[in-house]
Amino acid sequence: MRDLILVVDTQADFMLPDGALPVPGADSIVTPLSEWLARRTPADTAAIVFTFDTHFADTYPGSAEAALFPIHCVKGTDGWRNLLDPQSVPAAITCRTLEKGVFDMWAEDGLVLRDAHGKSPPVARDPFFDELRRQGVERAVIVGVAADYCVRWAIDGLVRRGFSVTVPESLTRGIERSIGQVLLDDFAELPVSSQ
Repeated sequence: MRDLILVVDTQADFMLPDGALPVPGADSIVTPLSEWLARRTPADTAAIVFTFDTHFADTYPGSAEAALFPIHCVKGTDGWRNLLDPQSVPAAITCRTLEKGVFDMWAEDGLVLRDAHGKSPPVARDPFFDELRRQGVERAVIVGVAADYCVRWAIDGLVRRGFSVTVPESLTRGIERSIGQVLLDDFAELPVSSQ
C-alpha cells in the first residue's frame, strides 16, 4: 500500500525558536522529520505534499488570523522558507508544494500544487487529491505543525475526501494541544489514528 504524505508548514517561523511564531518543541522534530522523509520510497509513497503557510505584509493586518497571531511566514522572507527541502525528495516520488493563506488548506478556492522539481505544470488542489483516491491511495500520513491548527484542518479535509489518516506523534507538534489531544477531542469517531 502506498501512502500520501502531507508535510504541514515546516517553515522557519514555526520550527525555529527565534521564528516569528515558534511552535513549542518544533525544532526538535526537524532532524527526525528529515530522516523519516529520506526513508520514503516510490514503493511506499504515492506522493509527498509540502504546505507553505503564506502571508503578505500588506494584507496580513486585515486578516482574521492577525487577531490571533503576529505576522509570520511572509512570502520570500527567511521565515517563510521550509526547513525540509521539497527538492530533496527523489524525482521518482511525486512531490508537490501548496501555498495557503489560512489555517485550513481546503478553504481557499483556486489553490494549485506545484511540482517541486519543476517538471510538470501546476495542478488544481481538489483534482490532485481526487486522482490519488482514484488510483487506490487510501491512507494519508500527516506530519508537521501546528497540530491544533493547520494539521488539524488538513486531517479534517482528508477524511472528508475519503482518506484514512495516520499522524506520527513524534513528528508533529502543537501550540496549545498535542496531536494526541487533537485526535481525542476532534476525531475520536473517525478513521484517524496516531503512530
